[in-house]
Amino acid sequence: MHPLLEAGLSRHIQLTDEEKELLWQAVTLRKYRKRQYVLQAGDVCRYENFVVSGCLRAYYIDDAGTEHIIMFAVEDWWTSDLLSFLTQTPSKLNIDALEDSEVLQIEHSALEALYLKIPKLERFFRIMMQNAYIAQQQRILFNISKTAKERYLYFIEKYPKLEQRLPQHQIAAYLGITPEFLSQIRKQLSEG
Repeated sequence: MHPLLEAGLSRHIQLTDEEKELLWQAVTLRKYRKRQYVLQAGDVCRYENFVVSGCLRAYYIDDAGTEHIIMFAVEDWWTSDLLSFLTQTPSKLNIDALEDSEVLQIEHSALEALYLKIPKLERFFRIMMQNAYIAQQQRILFNISKTAKERYLYFIEKYPKLEQRLPQHQIAAYLGITPEFLSQIRKQLSEG
């Protein structure tokens, strides 16, 4: 089993060696080049994705062609379109690689089968989904109650390494503002 995945699992559950082997047999390591799609809108999300290296983003493109970044995923993070994955219906999101990335993937049907063989794995993914729900709710509340400057300050406080890895226009799309407005905010902050 990959050490990063094992460490992530062990924060919430303890697997026996046999259970680790069962899980590892169900996981596939895939490499994605920068700008390569992991999931395209309209396709059914068949995999949960665990980032081993690199950076992915999940985003939605509205009718006007504006890109709205839902989330970023870096090393030791899980990502997918949960709605599509859980319901096995077409995705409204795109997921692509912002950097060359290595991703461990587990297919929906394989995960469902593993839940029966390793019940504590279901507990792990329940915790992950609860955490994802909490993060999404907090983000929604922030977006409707905080200024763009406050949202940016929170972003760089919570994800300091991401600010260094991501282009300004990606951060702006995540915050729901234009790159120009983000540039103004950064300028104000640097001037004190």
